[in-house]
Amino acid sequence: MHRRVWSKIGGLGAVLALAALAGCDDAAEDATVPPASGAALGSGEGPPPIPVMGPERTIIAFGDSLFAGYNLDPRDSYPEKLENALRAKGINAEIVNAGVSGDTTAAGLQRLEFTLAAMEQPPALFILELGGNDLLRGLSPEETKANLGKMLTILQREGVPVLLMGMRSPPNYGPEFQAQFDALYRDLAQEYGADLIPFWLEEIYQEPELFQSDRIHPTAEGIERLVAATLDEVEEALPPPDAG
Repeated sequence: MHRRVWSKIGGLGAVLALAALAGCDDAAEDATVPPASGAALGSGEGPPPIPVMGPERTIIAFGDSLFAGYNLDPRDSYPEKLENALRAKGINAEIVNAGVSGDTTAAGLQRLEFTLAAMEQPPALFILELGGNDLLRGLSPEETKANLGKMLTILQREGVPVLLMGMRSPPNYGPEFQAQFDALYRDLAQEYGADLIPFWLEEIYQEPELFQSDRIHPTAEGIERLVAATLDEVEEALPPPDAG
């Protein structure tokens, strides 16, 4: 399959553990990529595949190591698996994996306009998944919200629909911090008219066997579960081909 990948796997992971998130460190940068698992959504016996139809719809998956596919075969990353799942439903989707391991919202803001400028035309949908590494680095919820708000302002100005992937703060950060962080995604989605998945790891965060040994990054099976759990919401956020 044709493929455009923004970044290679490796680097500092995003934050999520405990009942929601936790940190990871730079020692993960040298982790090796295991052989391909061969797992794919829709494999095995079943009804014949739905033919892919309509114009190609480009989606940018913009995030950190959770999108980059840390310590997984590239074919097992969330953007890759999501593309396969959308195409299995007959949607002519191409997903650009713009996940960069270790990115905070500040780093994402710095590269956002360059990412958009590199596209031949605006994407049909922009999936924004950042904020976990802000927790790791001790950034305040106010700073995280401000950076995400600036990104949403740019995307709104460019007329690009956005699906915001929400995260959660672990309870050990304290109730005040937790309440501020957990609310910022909802508040931003309402302010900028973005679609929202309130906590996109909801499906697996209570199942440690679906995370790698670092208890931060999903396994290939965990990614498959996340794709299955979020597929309908991604499809709903994707405007029809004749929109705009």
